[in-house]
Amino acid sequence: MKNSILLLFVLTFLSFENFAKAQKISDGETADVNGMKVSFNITNKESVQVGGKTFDRYKVSASVKNTSDKSYNIRLTSYPQIVMDTGIVELDCVNATGAKLTSKKIQLKMKTQLINASYTAYDKSGKMVTNILPVIGSYYFDSGETITDNAIFIVPQGEKPEVNVRSLR
Repeated sequence: MKNSILLLFVLTFLSFENFAKAQKISDGETADVNGMKVSFNITNKESVQVGGKTFDRYKVSASVKNTSDKSYNIRLTSYPQIVMDTGIVELDCVNATGAKLTSKKIQLKMKTQLINASYTAYDKSGKMVTNILPVIGSYYFDSGETITDNAIFIVPQGEKPEVNVRSLR
């Protein structure tokens, strides 16, 4: 019983800590998040019908520019490795419905560095050939670089997207 109460307290504290780090950002604004400039822009708006109700559909664009002197890197090892956490910042639309397979969040992720690996193998005719296979060598986000992405948010009619941004690094 004591352990479960302690666990509940710790989980509540951690979720509040993540929420507290989030900053509100509006259309056309730029927010400074840990030395990175995060921008959010609405590029298109239209009304749509979902389940007999009218909603506003927004196409949005987000970008992050690394204005710090710090570079972010994830170098991969020599054996197979699955990397799922390459996000830099996350923009969360708190009033998005997610209807019609649209987004509730945009996660801006590190760039992928591809390395060409050559290997030899026999082709169908039995001849030895050399092939090139691009493989992921690392993920990176260097100082001065910009990463952009787009998403579609559906929000209740008459509302604009309410977006919070937080650092994932």
